[in-house]
Amino acid sequence: MVMSMEQPQGYSQQQLALDQMFKDINPALSARQAGIESSRCYYCYDAPCVTACPSKINIPSFIASIHADDLTGAAKTIYSENILGGSCARVCPTEILCEQACVRNKEQEKAPVKIGLLQRHATDNAKFVGHPFKRADATCKTIAVVGAGPAGLSCAHRLALLGNEVEIFEAAEKPGGLNEYGIAKYKLTDNFAQKEVEFILGIGGITLHTNKALGKDISLSQLKEQFDAVFLAIGLQDVHSLMLVNEAHPQILNAVDYIKELRQASDISELDVPKDSAVVIGAGNTAIDMACQLKRLGTEEVTLVYRRGSEHMSATEHEQQIAKDHEVRIKTWARPEHINLKDDGSLKSLTFRKTYTEDGQLKDSEDSFEINCSAVFKAVGQKFAYPKAEQLIPTVSNGKIATFGQQVTSIDGVYAGGDCTGEGQDLTVEAVQQGKLAALAIHHQLNQEA
Repeated sequence: MVMSMEQPQGYSQQQLALDQMFKDINPALSARQAGIESSRCYYCYDAPCVTACPSKINIPSFIASIHADDLTGAAKTIYSENILGGSCARVCPTEILCEQACVRNKEQEKAPVKIGLLQRHATDNAKFVGHPFKRADATCKTIAVVGAGPAGLSCAHRLALLGNEVEIFEAAEKPGGLNEYGIAKYKLTDNFAQKEVEFILGIGGITLHTNKALGKDISLSQLKEQFDAVFLAIGLQDVHSLMLVNEAHPQILNAVDYIKELRQASDISELDVPKDSAVVIGAGNTAIDMACQLKRLGTEEVTLVYRRGSEHMSATEHEQQIAKDHEVRIKTWARPEHINLKDDGSLKSLTFRKTYTEDGQLKDSEDSFEINCSAVFKAVGQKFAYPKAEQLIPTVSNGKIATFGQQVTSIDGVYAGGDCTGEGQDLTVEAVQQGKLAALAIHHQLNQEA
């Protein structure tokens, strides 16, 4: 997947400048850099990095292939376990997974092998003739996959590889899920998500239907009748509320919606951007992505506010440092209490109540403070929304679809994976693994019944 830096004709100088601000935050390794970095690997037999990798990629093996200048072989090793290895190399928090487990951290330099960048080097520069994998003999089984995000694409690819016929039903106009609509623009650049989808579909045996929403255009009961099995990878469609008066104000926005608009904009200079100040409420990667992108878009002052301490934030220390590098102000131990409007009805400020913990419980203090702002972006987490008009729904636990081993749901023949389930930490690489495991379970079950 070779990146092209050419810009279409008719670009304004402002748009060119903004596009430069959204260049890749982690530039790729050069061939020489990759060669040097691959030589640092000890190629451990019982490698802790593999144990720490949710998708169980044979990391020492692919790094050894890079060291031997066999990038195509390295990429095939990666794709054999994680068909979305290209995007995961860009968005996966390697600093808390494989790289944190690297034995090089115990050396004097305390610097792990740059596994994520090496994975990207291999997947970006591999030269396959056609698709790297050949499909097995046809099983005559058909499976419906609902959702074309990382979990759905991973499941569909593995099922097709095993000889099954797969139909993907995606609610959005484009496939890709979070990679297409929800990741910071500087992490996945140059239409990478669509290039990856094209690569995945290249195995054959997969039919993609877009603009097909569960509960609106299709129903689970229909899919159960028409297919041998169903895999739900529908993500999280709704966002949590702040439960405050005036929350419906047009200057109070959902971060995920704004990031989607930013990623899909043909001219980002036309976006409605708060110029003076903005507040982002949240503590996860979406909050960090939102805050950093606002700074890149030109918002003068961006404040990220979280109700607990930085050590409790779901965003990693690496992500928090990215926010600090963007000069985002981070205020902890404060929760939003009031949305304040001016006399003309426009947004004036937010009042926050300072918080603390007592016996593990979050408490309000007597102190409060106010932050003036022209926009507020909510990034306080997403939740599963029941598809409208859908009567047949698997058991839901803690607001997400419950699974009971091997991605099985409470409905016979229906499996689920990705963010719509309560498994894992909502990481892309975990969604990929859940899709893969579901495919193996579905294939095994259908073959047993054959």
